[in-house]
Amino acid sequence: MATQKNIIDQVFPETLKILSDLIKFQTVSGTSNLKLIEYCEKKLGKLGAISFKTFHDSKQQANLFSTINGKKKLGSGGIILSGHTDVVPASAKEWSSDPFVAREKDNKVYGRGSCDMKGFIACSVALAPYFATQNLKKPIHFSFTFDEETACQGAPIMLKELKNRNINCSICIVGEPTGMKAIQAHKGCCEYSTHFTGLAGHGSAPDKGVNAVEYATRFINKLMELREELKKRESKNSVFTPPYSTLQIGGIKGGLARNVIADQCTVDWEMRPVIPEDGEFINQNIEAYVKNILLPEMRKVYPKANIKKEIIGEIIGFTKEEKSDAVNLVCNLTGDNSRDVVSFGTEAGLFQELGISTVVCGPGSIEQAHKIDEYVSFDQLKLCLKMLIDLKEQLTN
Repeated sequence: MATQKNIIDQVFPETLKILSDLIKFQTVSGTSNLKLIEYCEKKLGKLGAISFKTFHDSKQQANLFSTINGKKKLGSGGIILSGHTDVVPASAKEWSSDPFVAREKDNKVYGRGSCDMKGFIACSVALAPYFATQNLKKPIHFSFTFDEETACQGAPIMLKELKNRNINCSICIVGEPTGMKAIQAHKGCCEYSTHFTGLAGHGSAPDKGVNAVEYATRFINKLMELREELKKRESKNSVFTPPYSTLQIGGIKGGLARNVIADQCTVDWEMRPVIPEDGEFINQNIEAYVKNILLPEMRKVYPKANIKKEIIGEIIGFTKEEKSDAVNLVCNLTGDNSRDVVSFGTEAGLFQELGISTVVCGPGSIEQAHKIDEYVSFDQLKLCLKMLIDLKEQLTN
C-alpha cells in the first residue's frame, strides 16, 4: 500500500505541470475562461467524472461542476473542492518575468494566479486520478467558477443549478490562500459604482451647469461620515480585525478639463459588513441623502440630472458556527487548530447559505495574492496535497 509520502511524490510533478498549464490561461476577471474550463473538464472526464457547466449571459465564461462517484454505489453527502478560475490583471512590464508563464525558482512557482488560486485547483485536479481509484462511498466534487474577484459573479449561477438538480453536499472546502490554516468566518463584501449625470458648460459660468464631480465629492464626504458611524456600531462579540464594518472609496472618474463643467462622474466604492444590518444602514442612509438632498439641488438647474447606483456584486459574509463539520475536519487533517477569521471575501458564504458546512483553506499566503511576482511555495502545495489525500478516510467510511 502506497504511503502518503509516496503518493505526494508521485503526484507532485503532475501538480506542477497542471499549475503551469493553468497559469498560461489568461483568465483575467471579465474575460473568457472557456479554454481553462475545457482543460479541467477533459482531465476529469477521462476519469469518468460526471460534469455540468453553467454560463454567464455572454456564454464566454463558465462554471464547471464535476463529480467522481467512485466504484461503489453513490451515497449521500460528499465533499466539494471549490476554486475560482479568474485572476486579477498583471502587467508584464512590472514583473520579473512573463506573469502568464509559470517560473520555478527557489522551490516556488511564480505566475499570476499561482497563489490565488490556481495552486489549489492544480492540487485538486492532480489528485483526481487517486480519488477515482478509491472505493468511495461518498462523492468528491470539483467546483470551478468564474469572476470571483469581481464580487463572486459566477458562483451564484452554479449554486442555483445545484439546488435545481437537488445535489446535496455535506462539506465544502474553498481553497483560497490561507497558509493551509482553517478559516471559519469572513466579512461580506459589497461593491458599487455610483454614476452622476450633470450638465456640461463653460467653467466661467458654474451656476449654469451641474457639476457631476462636485456632487460626487459631496456623495463621498457623506460616505465618509457614515463610515465613522459604522465604528460606533461595533459588536462586542465581533471576531474580526477591525471589529466593525468598513467602507472605502476605490476610485473617482470624471471631467474633461479644468475649464469645463463636468457632466459625468463615477465613484467606485465598497463596504465589508460584519452583519447584514450594517450594509442596510449604509445603503438606506446614502440613498436618502441622494434622494432628499443631492438630486433636488441638481434638478433645480437641470431636470434630467441623475444619480444611479450600479451593483457590481453583493457577497454575503461567511458566518462563524458553533459547531462546523467542515472546520473540524480540516483542523483534524492539517493538525492546525487556530480557526482564524479573515477580512477578505470568498464564495464560502454562498455555499454556507445552501446549508453546506464550509471552510476556507488552501495553499499560499493572501499576502502574495494580487501582488507583482505572485508565487506559491512547493511546501504549501505539498501540504495541500497531504490534506486532500487524507480526505480518503472521510469519503470511504
